[in-house]
Amino acid sequence: MIDLLIRDVLVHDGTGAPPVRADVAVAGGRIARIAPRIGPVDAVARTVDADGLALMPGIIDSHTHFDAQITWDPTLRPSPALGVTTAVIGNCGFTIAPCRPADRGLTMRNLTQVEGMSLDALRAGIDWGFESFAEYMAQLRRRGCAINVAAYVGHSSVRTYVMGVDAARRPATADEIARMQDIVRDAMRHGAVGFATSTSPAHNGEGGLPMPSRLADDAEMAALVGAMAESGRGVWMLTKGGHTQMSFLESLAAATGRPVMIAALLHNGTNPRAVFDDLDAIAAANGRGHRLLGQVSCCPLTMDFTLASPYPVEGLASWKPALGLSRDALKSRLADRAFRDAVRAELATPTHFRLFNNEWDKVHVVEVARLDHARFEQRTIAEVARETGQDPLDVMLDLALAEDLQTVFTAQLLNSDEEAVGRMLNHRHSIVSLSDAGAHLTFFNDAGFGLHLLGHWARDRGAMTMEEAVRRLTSHPAQVLGLPGRGLIREGHAADLLLFDPRTVGRGPKRRVHDLPAGGARLTTDAIGVHGVWVNGRQVADAGGLVADVPRAGTLLTEFQS
Repeated sequence: MIDLLIRDVLVHDGTGAPPVRADVAVAGGRIARIAPRIGPVDAVARTVDADGLALMPGIIDSHTHFDAQITWDPTLRPSPALGVTTAVIGNCGFTIAPCRPADRGLTMRNLTQVEGMSLDALRAGIDWGFESFAEYMAQLRRRGCAINVAAYVGHSSVRTYVMGVDAARRPATADEIARMQDIVRDAMRHGAVGFATSTSPAHNGEGGLPMPSRLADDAEMAALVGAMAESGRGVWMLTKGGHTQMSFLESLAAATGRPVMIAALLHNGTNPRAVFDDLDAIAAANGRGHRLLGQVSCCPLTMDFTLASPYPVEGLASWKPALGLSRDALKSRLADRAFRDAVRAELATPTHFRLFNNEWDKVHVVEVARLDHARFEQRTIAEVARETGQDPLDVMLDLALAEDLQTVFTAQLLNSDEEAVGRMLNHRHSIVSLSDAGAHLTFFNDAGFGLHLLGHWARDRGAMTMEEAVRRLTSHPAQVLGLPGRGLIREGHAADLLLFDPRTVGRGPKRRVHDLPAGGARLTTDAIGVHGVWVNGRQVADAGGLVADVPRAGTLLTEFQS
């Protein structure tokens, strides 16, 4: 019995080889046959005549933050409709398991700050039917999901489980590190894809305190990566702060034999050489036999924000006095001249380890709260500053204060130089990633990164061939993560498939919807040129988006190749 027969389709098999026209048959969730022409078949549940369309393996999104959303939304919107058939959760170590009941409030408040999530949505939505990582994985397996999911065990959650509120305040003792190692070992036994952490100064939790992993010293980091590696497999995923040296990361790759996935490598126009220095260091490490990879994005990093939650500047050391403040206390701080002067001075110092770098011509006023300010909408802060003779920082802060911090701004932060981004995407040791799907829902949405790579970078700019773009989204991450039987269109492999029109494929404009728990808002985007998405042989999306009654077709991935 053939469940699905796709006829006369241009097959991009995921290897990077030129596409071939063929028929593809699916049975029992797997690819049963690929042939130039599959003859008459007695029993076929469904036949699709491709008629000029292309077929590729489903997109593997290696950098998502669906850890909370998956407990209330098994469809993981919007990713399946955007061609994603496998998502890796737990990146940066910002997970929700393990978590003691007493720490649930702290965990949610940290996510609200570091990942731009609605606290009301988290409180109303998360199903806390677990405490340990093993119990979390068991819950995911019982509930099912529209797509395949692999999960990191997260450093900040492990640290909080062992140290409570002290996790974000002090170094760990030897005994505490030993207890953390035991948790990591147990998570690996129960199917974690690896261990994820962050040392980035942009990652702050409740009250502006660093996320717990940022308090870890090198000894703690080495101990936990070593505990992961005892399993003989696993990826160490790190969002790297400027003080974390590539030499240290390479030393752990050498000591453990495990690959290191380094985020987030983004191009900074004010320090354009820096990201290529990192990629050169990664290439040199690989030349010495130590596996390092750099997570790069094919999307310009653009964020909407208000001054009540200004994520683009919260990584500044000078902004720390404002972190954790709200209402009148926050407004008083933002009005303070000494505070402003300190921010100005820091912004005047070039670096590539922050999101915003004084490029006021890339900050726009999107929406004002007062009618008499309508003249500022759709204008840059730099333009308004020139017109009024004010400093740009003062322009932004004064406008926000006059509107009770309700003014909506947008900033194009990084990755705006397309020539440079194209070089990063084609680097031998980069991995196309960084969608952040499931996080920053009110700020931006890059869940359609794969469609953007296919349409903008391969078709429109010709930065790579279509077959290479397909490889970078499918077999390449599958190989890095050790996902057996996925990432290729090959007989016997899982039928994770994306049917698309190469002439039109892309992602649509962002739009705001209000479908989070408690009525919370999020940004989303629609697919362009997608005609079908199948996960393990079952259709989850068509040309109109998610199908009705989306099946929980995905598998919780817990078996990985070393």
